[in-house]
Amino acid sequence: MTAYCSMATLVAGTHAFDHSAFERLLAAHVTADERVDYDAFGRAPAFAAYLDQLARARPDTLSRDEQLAFWINVYNAYTIQLVNVHGERQSIRNINKTLGVIKAMGPWKEEIVRAGGLTTSLDFVEHGIIRKRFAEPRIHFALVCAARSCPPLRREAYTAARLESQLEDQARVFIARSPAKNRFDVASGTAHLSPIFVWFKDDFGPDLGRFLARYVEDPAARAMLAGGKFKLVETRYDWSLNGLQR
Repeated sequence: MTAYCSMATLVAGTHAFDHSAFERLLAAHVTADERVDYDAFGRAPAFAAYLDQLARARPDTLSRDEQLAFWINVYNAYTIQLVNVHGERQSIRNINKTLGVIKAMGPWKEEIVRAGGLTTSLDFVEHGIIRKRFAEPRIHFALVCAARSCPPLRREAYTAARLESQLEDQARVFIARSPAKNRFDVASGTAHLSPIFVWFKDDFGPDLGRFLARYVEDPAARAMLAGGKFKLVETRYDWSLNGLQR
């Protein structure tokens, strides 16, 4: 990981990073059914300009929520960039794969990210910055790894002003309104859960059931989870690219 640049790109007078360019791109190139038009992002000069903005920013001068929103947007924007740099249209896991095997570097360790004065990887942004500094479990519903079983990419950028409502909405959509990823069978006492809840189980605290119950709409399922008497079964994780079918 190497230094890149430290020039600030802040909105004058508000001490907030301006993500409006990314917001317009997301609104234009993410469909209502949660598919990403990677080709359109690749063609857009505004996307290259936004990545340059990220490189020149100084997020450490911002508030906590501004910083968290900044790094979530960095992760999501550079995931799109990684897919496009490699021209991948089947699965992000094909990137840096040799003879059918994901190499030690893999897609997430490639140092493609230039943001906040650093040249680094998606892996470091997620684990070395976001998870390490912010202790916020709902980031797992905001970081989008370009797979169909990831949480959906929002059609808006994350901002400090909306961060709480955005994270709550992402959690609710992922947990309660995505039955292929998460669903609850009260009759058998089973919670069919995304592997995300297994991979990052420590992030959700000692009582996963109570965390999930906050977002589940069915009273019986909510009671089952809150009571902690359920069996966890992982759902299949679909690594197919969350892109448009052409």
